[in-house]
Amino acid sequence: MPGNPIMTTYDPEKVIVTFGGTPLGGWAEGTFIDVAPAAKAFTRKTGADGETVRSKSANKCSDVTVTFQQSSLSNDYLSAMNQLDVATGHNLLPLSISDLNGKTLKFWPQAWVEEPDSLGFAGEVTDRAWVFHTGNISTNQIGGIPV
Repeated sequence: MPGNPIMTTYDPEKVIVTFGGTPLGGWAEGTFIDVAPAAKAFTRKTGADGETVRSKSANKCSDVTVTFQQSSLSNDYLSAMNQLDVATGHNLLPLSISDLNGKTLKFWPQAWVEEPDSLGFAGEVTDRAWVFHTGNISTNQIGGIPV
């Protein structure tokens, strides 16, 4: 609140991601989770005379990118889940993100994971970025860190 400085603590170890009920970890440095809605909630169209209409989208899908160190066992799990899905076409699993530091909770009943677009190797550990594509989100709460 303005005029009342407060201090809170954020702990990245308290951000929990599960896919198919299995917790993921071994995160890379920097941004290790990125959630992007597949569509905006509303689109706007303005006519030549300035009349504006907005349209509500039913698309509540997301693209969720998670980034691990190359040594993370989560790479093994996601690789196996991707290979099973490619072989059978039947591996839609629940995906959840919970921030135990605060109140953020996201849950998609159905998601699938794509193999990384590229793999890099270097003289030191590199990162592996996996993208989940989801069906419609069922829980979408974004909250701050309580004091």
